[in-house]
Amino acid sequence: MIAITGRPGKPMSTGFEDIVITAPTSVAYTRFSNESAHWWLLAALRDMLAGAGLRPADIDGLTVSSFTLHPDSAVGFTQHAGLSLGWLEHLPMGGASGVIALRRAARAIQCGDASIVACLSGDTNQLDSFRQTLSRFSHFSNDAAWPYGSGGANGYFALIADHYMRRFGIARETFGQIAAAQRSNALSYPHALMKTPLSVEQYLDARMIASPLGLFDCVMPCAGAESFMVMRADMAHRLGLPAVRPLAIIERHNGFAEDPVQFRGGWTYDRDQLWQRAGCAPADMDFVQTYDDYPVISLMQLEDLGFFEKGAGDAFIAGHDLTCGGSFPHNTSGGQLSVGQAGAAGGFLGIVEAVRQLTGSAIGAAVPNARRALVSGFGMVNYDRGVCSAAAVLERANQPATAARHPTTTESEAAA
Repeated sequence: MIAITGRPGKPMSTGFEDIVITAPTSVAYTRFSNESAHWWLLAALRDMLAGAGLRPADIDGLTVSSFTLHPDSAVGFTQHAGLSLGWLEHLPMGGASGVIALRRAARAIQCGDASIVACLSGDTNQLDSFRQTLSRFSHFSNDAAWPYGSGGANGYFALIADHYMRRFGIARETFGQIAAAQRSNALSYPHALMKTPLSVEQYLDARMIASPLGLFDCVMPCAGAESFMVMRADMAHRLGLPAVRPLAIIERHNGFAEDPVQFRGGWTYDRDQLWQRAGCAPADMDFVQTYDDYPVISLMQLEDLGFFEKGAGDAFIAGHDLTCGGSFPHNTSGGQLSVGQAGAAGGFLGIVEAVRQLTGSAIGAAVPNARRALVSGFGMVNYDRGVCSAAAVLERANQPATAARHPTTTESEAAA
């Protein structure tokens, strides 16, 4: 168990008591793909339904997150998938999409608008996909950066990382410790594209990309898909599906807009509410999954969610083992830094991995006796900040006496 001090008061009712997450599904990542985003999303949907023993007609709610689905949206995707739905949500919120999809799907079920919601994410990575995504990602970013000859995320996050390091005196070695531990976790994770061990020394010696960010600070774009289902606990029990309960979920958009450059995120607004509603504290988490497009953002999430004080990252990271068997298991699949960033699917990777870990179905190294976890998301960077933040506290639900079916992971070769 993670050794952090502090406990909240009496838990509050959140309306999630009878809601569960189940059927975590991954379509194995590849560096490049000639298939469309539709192919990846359909493959995830097909494999998730097969793993849960359901038919397309059983799904009455859907969330879709994808950058390369354009010009289609979730609406157009329903026709490709042959789905007739009573509830639909398109979530273009990048790395926060997974947690927000969970929150909104849970509320839709709680309100009676849907009974089974499939939460899908996926992107292709064709030879020109990344350039096209950047060119239409954000007018705000384009207007701010293009006059200076920079139009990519590395430059934006270099600005954030430099400001953060100067403000709090954080050393690059701390970022290297995060990246190296995640690479260690990735070595046993079958979908990870990075399979060579990484040391802190190698991290520091790697070529600079956009100072202070080096090669191993940056995620590698790839193609892939991640998905999960949200339903009531009794339905998951009838289907024989191992499941996880969301104890509390928060989301915030454009937090701290007054900060000239981002050094904190919207999690701080709602952190106390998150732990109060969950009825537990950072000390009770058995592992943590942060959105890790760059190590500085992982550090920011850990601070803002109460695992240590602002600016204390050097000492905290140096004092903990971040691998699956360590004192502070973090990004147990390897995270995007070692698995790869499959576009919007990167925002779902943490939830999918957390559900597997908590249900005893990890496909890589397992965190021993894991019962609770925190998953946080961060997304939609507009030049000097990410404007979406979210977090969820998850707990292992009572498992069916006999699990008739199991969540799936696949290396799909055909579309659904």
